[in-house]
Amino acid sequence: MSHYFFAARIPEETKLAMKNRIEELKRLHPFRRWVHHEDLHITLAFLGNAPEAKLEKASQLVESAIQGMKAFSLELTGLGTFGQKDSPRVFWAGLLNSVELGELRNRVFTNCEEAGFQLEKRPFAPHVTLARNWEGNGPFNQKFLADQPLDLGFLLEEVVVYRTNMEKTPKYESVKQFRLNG
Repeated sequence: MSHYFFAARIPEETKLAMKNRIEELKRLHPFRRWVHHEDLHITLAFLGNAPEAKLEKASQLVESAIQGMKAFSLELTGLGTFGQKDSPRVFWAGLLNSVELGELRNRVFTNCEEAGFQLEKRPFAPHVTLARNWEGNGPFNQKFLADQPLDLGFLLEEVVVYRTNMEKTPKYESVKQFRLNG
């Protein structure tokens, strides 16, 4: 069964830069699953299993809601974790606070709800997932995070609907794209 989600697409050149960084991090941190660099993204709304008509309605509403929004700059600034501090379930790259990203996420989220999707209500914590499930012999070293600036900027120009293909690598397939105005 496929799951769908709306995401901000990270440009290819940024994904390639992150690929090199991920290779370095893999050597230092034993996580069970590392995200393929082609799958890097910023989730805006996770839909789960989506009937075609409902997905189409959400796509139409989102396209209309973000029409007129301009492309904007984002910056990956550092690393962090979700879950237990000594055994995190998610290892991520964080983003510099962005009013534009918050506005984009609100428009996507609101219109997906309007299309009938029940979405998770946790506060938006923009990030790019790098790895999942700590497998180290000892506790994860949180002090490491403070010493790992990323300082990697990019222009966000596109919102994408991705389908998850669990049996493939990379596993996210773009099924619809919506360009922000230059």
